[in-house]
Amino acid sequence: MRVTRVVFGATRDGSPIELFTLENGNGMVVRAMTLGATLTAVEVPNRAGKRENVTLYLETAEEYVQGHPCFGSVCGRYANRIAQGRFLLDGVEYRLARNNGPNHLHGGIEGFHKRNWTAQTVEGDGYVGVRFSLQSPDGDEGYPGALTAAVTYRLTPDHRLEMDYEAVTDKPTVINLTNHAYWNLAGAGNGDVLAHLLRICADRYLPVDATLIPLGPPASVEGTPFDFRQEKTIGRDIAETDGGYDHCFVLNRTQEGTLEPCAVLRDPKSGRVMEVFTTQPGVQVYTANGLNGSLGAAGKSYPKHGAVCLETQHFPDSPNRPEYPSTVLRPGEKYHQLTVHHFSVD
Repeated sequence: MRVTRVVFGATRDGSPIELFTLENGNGMVVRAMTLGATLTAVEVPNRAGKRENVTLYLETAEEYVQGHPCFGSVCGRYANRIAQGRFLLDGVEYRLARNNGPNHLHGGIEGFHKRNWTAQTVEGDGYVGVRFSLQSPDGDEGYPGALTAAVTYRLTPDHRLEMDYEAVTDKPTVINLTNHAYWNLAGAGNGDVLAHLLRICADRYLPVDATLIPLGPPASVEGTPFDFRQEKTIGRDIAETDGGYDHCFVLNRTQEGTLEPCAVLRDPKSGRVMEVFTTQPGVQVYTANGLNGSLGAAGKSYPKHGAVCLETQHFPDSPNRPEYPSTVLRPGEKYHQLTVHHFSVD
């Protein structure tokens, strides 16, 4: 196992963007860069041993700097949506950018996915990795408190990619971090994922309004297109949704904060399988409804539904929903969440 580092490009202000390559010695390679703490490659073999990148990416640093739909990036300070770009905390109203219709999305205009994080390599017993850190000042994008955030990507010999998130604050704030990787187990740019098989460990989901804000309490998936309790193709019921899936599923949990099964994604053609485990209470399933073929890499374009995102996280609009699991972080507390992707073939 080894980690290597190169300069990939530069930000608009000329700061170097570093790219790290993690290799586990058993055929799996992960690449991640400081800009947005972004995964640019997750290369795993198919059942014939051919290795391909199974997460959507762009070829140059310049393309990432110009902007993209969060391909593989960490979203924050609050991933997903906050209704009307406002919330109350300890009786004080905070106003955020409305950068997604009437709502706030993925931390605002300059969310964490657009920041150049600092990095250091990490190695331990049975893993190699890279730790990205970010300082978010008090008032950043309207959020209270100076926040120190970090995400560590660890790669193990048995094809596990671990995403370990941490944060502390000096004032009460809200936080919801996730990785926004777009998965296509057939390989990035190899068509859509409608024939991928998906199982989600969730009996309930959050119905949403026209702006994708939850309507209220969780609803049963039974008898709806959101029932993935038994493995089915992503495309089987997608026509019954409004253009595709972009919904939060309430994970079945036995204990808060423990690492438990979240989802299993399978590509029958290549044989690749991705099992997801998380400590988070929910997973946002997004079927890349906004892709239209204008982006791509290596001569291939990314079509609508050309990938699926499984964004482990707390629920959308939680700061305005006291009945949802809390996303409040206070001084002296430590935010810590872990998500694991385990790759195999069948």
